[in-house]
Amino acid sequence: MSIKETFIRLKNKGEGALISYIMGGDPRPDLTIKIAKALIESGSDILELGIPFSDPIADGPTIQAANLRALKSGITPIRVLEMVNQIKDYHKIPIVILTYYNIIFRAGLENFFDKANKSKVDGIIVPDLPVEEAQDYKLIANKHGIDTIFLASPSTSTNRLRKILDYTSGFLYIVSLFGVTGARKKLKRSTIHLIEKISSYTKGKIPLAVGFGISQPYQVKSIIEAGADGAIVGSSFVKIIEESIHDENKMLNNIRRYTNELKRATIFEDVKSLSQ
Repeated sequence: MSIKETFIRLKNKGEGALISYIMGGDPRPDLTIKIAKALIESGSDILELGIPFSDPIADGPTIQAANLRALKSGITPIRVLEMVNQIKDYHKIPIVILTYYNIIFRAGLENFFDKANKSKVDGIIVPDLPVEEAQDYKLIANKHGIDTIFLASPSTSTNRLRKILDYTSGFLYIVSLFGVTGARKKLKRSTIHLIEKISSYTKGKIPLAVGFGISQPYQVKSIIEAGADGAIVGSSFVKIIEESIHDENKMLNNIRRYTNELKRATIFEDVKSLSQ
């Protein structure tokens, strides 16, 4: 099922999407597969899998530490792509790769997208690729049938947002606040205003998903009610992995419980409210 089809299916059911992020290879490749299965079986609608990078400029301390653990485990970009194929053998939900542009550039755009397509990757997020420099990237991604998911932030101007929307497919990733990734206990009112503002441009065109700082079920519920089609949660999952790194059963049980709590928060009591 494609990313687009997943959002349509969820909307018809009266649900927002729970998009769950983990780092490929953290804490070791075989456990990444088990973690992915736990996330999917407990309610994640889309899986976001990170390719570790030595200089992850968009990430806070929690995901930076995951980068280091994954790199020490011997993971490579190709191995992360192979993981997508392995996970797809069990579950057909969309899987999105998050990577930095240098990894794609070094592999070669055509080569990278060819391998991603063969691994059944549904979409790619590249936080450090400006839309102004993405023409070749977009053309090659389209050729291989892979969604290009771009980011918009609180500082994105209206004119730039329109250009981003021309290049984005799958969903638009809204960075909810200034700064790097990392769980926050409170949801700023400015985030709600940002969703309301940007959803006026995306409604009926492309799903809108919100990430950065989302960690609590009430935050998920709030952003869905404000007009977002999905919530992206990453650092909190990575933190569970870090805190239970020597107890696999505890880790997987905590991930299942937390995923279930977050997924319940995406469900609308009244399906009609989605079409208003």
